[in-house]
Amino acid sequence: MLAKRVIPCLDVHDGHVTRGVQFGRAEAGGLRNVGDPVELAVRYNEQGADEMVFFDITASAHGRASMVSVIERAADQCFMPLTVGGGIRVLNDMQTMLRAGADKVSINSSALATPDLIRQGAEKFGSQCIVVSIDCKQVAPDRWEVFAKGGRQATGLEAVEWAKRAVSLGAGEIVLNSIDADGTKAGFDLVITRRVSESVGVAVVASGGAGSLEHMAEVLLEGRADAVLAASIFHFGTYTVGDVKRHLAGRGIPVRL
Repeated sequence: MLAKRVIPCLDVHDGHVTRGVQFGRAEAGGLRNVGDPVELAVRYNEQGADEMVFFDITASAHGRASMVSVIERAADQCFMPLTVGGGIRVLNDMQTMLRAGADKVSINSSALATPDLIRQGAEKFGSQCIVVSIDCKQVAPDRWEVFAKGGRQATGLEAVEWAKRAVSLGAGEIVLNSIDADGTKAGFDLVITRRVSESVGVAVVASGGAGSLEHMAEVLLEGRADAVLAASIFHFGTYTVGDVKRHLAGRGIPVRL
């Protein structure tokens, strides 16, 4: 079995790391300032994180420019792969972030609006560089719907079907975010994670709901995820990356120690 990955996620707003609950919006006062993204990235690099995700939630052009600076500085000081998402709408945006030092780019609403962007990115940069992030919400007892625009816009798409289509177009990885669980620390949505993981032939990263070490183990074992992504439990010092990896190893889950 391949080693499972532990991935801290940094939501960056105007050059600072923030954290919300259930996709809290900046304009609604739903975000809390956590700190400097590069300082946090260096900390997690030292703790043994397998990768780092930077998600740009800034709307301004100035914020976009500062995000490029964040990636450049993080790539200079960290030795783990970096993924960046948020506001990547065209091939040139992908190229800008990859040139800045990112190893992968993550697309979400832009992929929903223009699915061919997945194919274009995979053909130009390679599937290994293209991550499709899926925000989903349970809308019926046996249905999870995909949402766009940071969880605000229903698409009518079923989550498993959209994941399969994204992979068929060239996505090399899926990040599956549960809107219901996001920021609640109540555990991952194991059902939809497992369904997506068993339906696609690429790595699936579970996101949304990490609150305990056992939550991480559950989504890797029962949810069949290939990696686990978390934010708050790392940012506020509840656990270190090392704590997570030691717990996973104790549960028989292969990790890079």
